[in-house]
Amino acid sequence: MPHLNLSYRNLPVIVATLAWLTVAPIACTADNRTSPPAVDEEAPDFSLKRLDGETVKLSELTKESPVVLLVLRGYPGYQCPICTKQVGAFIAGASKLQDANAKVLMVYPGPSDELQKRAEEFITGKTLPEGFQLVIDPDYKFTNAWKLRWDANRETAYPSTFVIGKDGKIDFAKISRTHGDRSNVKEILESLEK
Repeated sequence: MPHLNLSYRNLPVIVATLAWLTVAPIACTADNRTSPPAVDEEAPDFSLKRLDGETVKLSELTKESPVVLLVLRGYPGYQCPICTKQVGAFIAGASKLQDANAKVLMVYPGPSDELQKRAEEFITGKTLPEGFQLVIDPDYKFTNAWKLRWDANRETAYPSTFVIGKDGKIDFAKISRTHGDRSNVKEILESLEK
C-alpha cells in the first residue's frame, strides 16, 4: 500500500482533491451539454419563477399534460416585436391548445437586474389564458443549460419552441438562429396530434 503523506505542507493539495472528488460526480447533465436538446431526447428538467414568485418545474407540468415551451428573446434593449407577435398568435390559438390538453410555458431570459420589470412590460395588455405561464430566466441559467444562448451584441437567446410529452421526452424542437422563422400554432398542434 502506498504511503500517504498527510503533513501540513500537503494539506492544500489534499483539500483541493477532496473538494473536486466531492463535486465532480454531481454535475448537472444539462450543464454538460454541447448542443440544445433534440427530438426524442429527455428534456433536461428546470425550475424557474413566475412573476408572482411562484416556482414552476418542468417535470411537474409534464406529469399533467404535454408542455409547449416557448423560449423568447427577453429584452435585448427593446421588447421584441416578433416575440410579441408569436405570443399573440399562441394566445389566439389557446382554445385549440387546450383541446389538445397542452400547457404553454414561456421563458423570458435576461440579466437579473430589471428582468422582472421587463417581463411585466412584455405581458402588459395581454391576458394569459388558462394553461399559459410566463417565467423569467435570470442571468440565462436555463438558456445556458439548454445551449440556447445567443451570445452576440444585443442578443439574448435563440427563439425556440419545444413540445415535451408526458413522458418527459421532446416530441418537437425548433430553434431559430435568426429573429424570424418561429414556430406557429399549426405545426405545434400537428406535433401534439402525433
